[in-house]
Amino acid sequence: MSELSQRRFVTAAESVTELSPFTLNAWLSRPDIVPCEDLLMVRATMEPGRCHAFHHHPTREEIIYVLSGQAEQWCGNDYRILKPGEMVLIPKGEVHGTYNPFREPVVFLAILAPAKADEPAMVDVSTEEPWASRRQGMVPCR
Repeated sequence: MSELSQRRFVTAAESVTELSPFTLNAWLSRPDIVPCEDLLMVRATMEPGRCHAFHHHPTREEIIYVLSGQAEQWCGNDYRILKPGEMVLIPKGEVHGTYNPFREPVVFLAILAPAKADEPAMVDVSTEEPWASRRQGMVPCR
């Protein structure tokens, strides 16, 4: 048996780090790290003024759980300011977006299921109406 097929614990040093257009990601659970079939988990750090604009996952549900900082979190037409210890459940196909208009980074866990999903895994709708103007008058993001 391979080491991967037996792995159950992942240290910070063993996480897979990548810089996305939205966040600095430390992947802790995905099929190339642990033998998972159903769960993905990433620790994401979003700098002030950044966002992961409106998008959806056609075949995945998602939980976003804030560890530190604050996030302007949208789920459909509703939004809340999430603080440490708070989360949002995003159903499959639901348009959502995570924005950081604040002065400090926001660090959160994103947990998605299933780990293996048909493409496209993510669909950006941030330039389509009504999403393109949904945050009109609010602090813009880049």
